[in-house]
Amino acid sequence: MALLPRPTTLDRPAPAEDTGPSQTPEAQQESHGVLRSVWLWPVVATLACTVYGIRTPVMWEDELTSWDVASRDLGQLLDTVQRVDAVLGTYYLLLHGWMTVFGDSATSLRLPSALAMAGAAGCAALCGQRLFGRRAGLAGGLLFALIPVVSRYAHEARPYALVVCAVSLSTLLLLRALDRPGSRRRWAAYALGVAAVGLFHLLALTVLLGHMVAVGSRVRAERRVLWGFGIAVSVGVIGVVPVALLGRAQTGRQISWIPRPDMWGLVAIWPQLFASATLAGAVIALAVTAWGERRSAALCCTAMAVLPPLVLWVVSHGQVSYFFYRYLLFTLPAWVMLAGAGLVAARSRAVVAAALVVLAVLTVREQQALRKPFAHFSSGLDYPGAALTIEKFYQPGDAVIYDRGDDAWRMLDVGVRFYLPDDLRMHDVFLAESSADRDDLRPTECGDPGACLRGDKRVWLVVSGNWGDPFRELPDDQERALRARYTAYGSAHVTGITVTLLELKA
Repeated sequence: MALLPRPTTLDRPAPAEDTGPSQTPEAQQESHGVLRSVWLWPVVATLACTVYGIRTPVMWEDELTSWDVASRDLGQLLDTVQRVDAVLGTYYLLLHGWMTVFGDSATSLRLPSALAMAGAAGCAALCGQRLFGRRAGLAGGLLFALIPVVSRYAHEARPYALVVCAVSLSTLLLLRALDRPGSRRRWAAYALGVAAVGLFHLLALTVLLGHMVAVGSRVRAERRVLWGFGIAVSVGVIGVVPVALLGRAQTGRQISWIPRPDMWGLVAIWPQLFASATLAGAVIALAVTAWGERRSAALCCTAMAVLPPLVLWVVSHGQVSYFFYRYLLFTLPAWVMLAGAGLVAARSRAVVAAALVVLAVLTVREQQALRKPFAHFSSGLDYPGAALTIEKFYQPGDAVIYDRGDDAWRMLDVGVRFYLPDDLRMHDVFLAESSADRDDLRPTECGDPGACLRGDKRVWLVVSGNWGDPFRELPDDQERALRARYTAYGSAHVTGITVTLLELKA
């Protein structure tokens, strides 16, 4: 089948018969040079936005879990994901390798997410170019960089940014395969893209509903498209079946906290999805405008943006709820593709530039809030402050006790250990078995606290809250054992944490 000539501007008219998104011409030839590539400036802009302030927010519980699991040796890591967090196993393995090369600072742990968001911006721009034209792709890619939630999860040592990138890349690979449906290599690449989506987050496979819409619009012209798509999806999905089976068995422990959504949830999720009600409204309005031309392309993007939330909302009324905004971040590339097409409908570069500047100004407050020290917490916990207190007054031979009572989810032990120097390691008095030795996310403590006290002269007590009496936050048996043998020499209060130095009674 002869390829259609490639247009050089968005203003060139679309084909007379709108038979599907893949019949729009392929991206412009790369011979124009890197600086004119439609993906370059969205990548640069997104990377600049996401790297800025990346180290400022304090690592929170989920990120600390990523560090804790990825720090284990390979055998322990694989044993752990067989018991818990199987759906995050691919991410933990990737982070394990990354840390081996680049270290485990907060910046290093978050950098893969920042790079992934930048990659997602580039892929979204290329997809937008194929579907709506060069200027639409560029505008959509730049808009992606401005979305506050993009920076928020680019500053997160969790897999969500990588999911967004995998979905954006798989969509691009599908469009390339639709351009040349007879190319086995392109369908094989798309199959790998589908597998990557599922391995980083199973729920993101709902994007295939939107991909089906894109394929359905081409079946009339190219029947072999259906075969290529079906085989590629089957191969890709089969590759994630083991993860799906393990993950299904672990759902009760992993996401039982997510409430069943009501009707209001379908409305409330959009401001959460963008981390800005203003930007959410603007993007949705621009997406509606995109339906003026190339309706099959608009239908494809709308399906990728809207169908996954609707499907997850419906299935979340069963035994398990999956309806949570960060599990739907992968729909953002489809939204910016539509919004980019809506922006350039004005046919004026000045209007597009002005609109992007206005949107950037309107989201400054949200962007600043996302870069504050406790931006990742619902209630702040100053792990660095607690660690600094211990480091300042530490003496060789000191031991430590962490509050792991009802607030064990706060991960005081992991958080303080993360911010302590690598060469400052203390005996954990009440620790019976570490989470790594248990192949789990939580450790166990000794059943008889009195017997576990071995007479350490100085013990650091780290508890949640800022109470005058540091012992009151401990379980009763630990409190009794410590009061009988230790006195509080002094306490320091940092946000959400109290650090107390205990001294052995004479």
